[in-house]
Amino acid sequence: MLYRVLVAAFILSISACSSWIYRIDIPQGNYLEQRDVDKLQIGMTKEQVKYVLGSPVVLDAFNQDTWHYVYRFKSGRSTDYNAEKHFVIKFADNKLISAEGDFTLSENFNTPMNNDQ
Repeated sequence: MLYRVLVAAFILSISACSSWIYRIDIPQGNYLEQRDVDKLQIGMTKEQVKYVLGSPVVLDAFNQDTWHYVYRFKSGRSTDYNAEKHFVIKFADNKLISAEGDFTLSENFNTPMNNDQ
């Protein structure tokens, strides 16, 4: 009888320890900051946008002029810390024409970029 009680206590103590397992945070995609998005301006080339924001995670297979920047963060601690951000950039003739998503565009965004320099 004592053996069964000890085995049951041991099994219960092991199952209680499972809540102490460390789970890592999982960041995936492009982590963009507002200060980088603020540098964007209409008329920038694809190379200039790539220099400012980095390479996009998703390139549209049917439209090479649409870039998708996606970021997901899955917390190992709590779902309260999970985050997801999307940002889509569109080009025409290798020039930036629009941007939309989870970031605010700067006041200078609609000022055309002078690429003649």
